Amino acid sequence: MSPDTRGESAPVDDAPWLTADQQRDWRALLGLLAILPPALDAQLKRDAGVNGFEYQVLAVLSEAPDRTVGLSDLAALSQGSLSRLSHAITRLERSGLVGRRSCVNQGGRRAEAWLTDTGLARLEDIAPGHAREVRRLVIDVLSPEQLTAVSDAARAITTAYAAECDGGQGLLGQSCP
Repeated sequence: MSPDTRGESAPVDDAPWLTADQQRDWRALLGLLAILPPALDAQLKRDAGVNGFEYQVLAVLSEAPDRTVGLSDLAALSQGSLSRLSHAITRLERSGLVGRRSCVNQGGRRAEAWLTDTGLARLEDIAPGHAREVRRLVIDVLSPEQLTAVSDAARAITTAYAAECDGGQGLLGQSCP
């Protein structure tokens, strides 16, 4: 986020450059985003044969009434697109962890997924190792105040992004997941 040295950017007076402190903090956040998701994903793949998104899908389903959620709601709750969810559900179906069906609901058809008994048992096997890794990489290295600050910041960022998505378009006109 620094000036383009080729002279192709807006004049410096119009550019929203970051201060040195903001640049430091931004790069720290980028570093976190670069290492934490892959580290958690690697643990899940190594120990359980699922990726982080698939784990999130299983967890959301496990917390739902009747362990069943409509696919569009499941995509939003799992923080992924319908396309990504469809691929994950297909993989999880092949493993017998979830099922998918069409249903009629309040005047319309929709697709929903449910967590099978096998899926629930698998999630119960996976969860302790994942919780240990989350604790090792995040919870145990932060003070309670730092954890609260990080979670407050994360909620503020996701809330701002969600507000951009109200019309179905995200930042820069991109489709929202």
